[in-house]
Amino acid sequence: MEKFELKASAHTPYIHFNAQSGEMIIQGRSISQPDEDFWAPVLKWFYAYAAAPHKTTHVIFNLEYFNISSSKQILFLLHKLNDLLEEGHDVHVEWRYTEDDLEMKESGFDFSCVVNVPFEFKCVPVEVVPSI
Repeated sequence: MEKFELKASAHTPYIHFNAQSGEMIIQGRSISQPDEDFWAPVLKWFYAYAAAPHKTTHVIFNLEYFNISSSKQILFLLHKLNDLLEEGHDVHVEWRYTEDDLEMKESGFDFSCVVNVPFEFKCVPVEVVPSI
């Protein structure tokens, strides 16, 4: 399976999914309208990956901001991760937030309560989040 990568824009996050390593990164801002247009190929790739996943799937969310409709798309991805976990695969999420953005930490915590996927919360320096 090919790697999947989308460059960041002012309204969309950087996406890098590597099926060979099982590591996936979603980083930046997600405020595109309509979000389904941006997220449809992301979710399509991930659903194909889920048919034959790597032994370990590690998803890193390093989001600066996302809107309500983006949160719905993130939930679709998290539910698919939950399916992988229930099938016996090793799955975990690393939710990054900056020390000055406790709302993003709280958002990650809210997501973690909806699925059984293990979440690790990691506080990162402000300069790690890209400015677009």
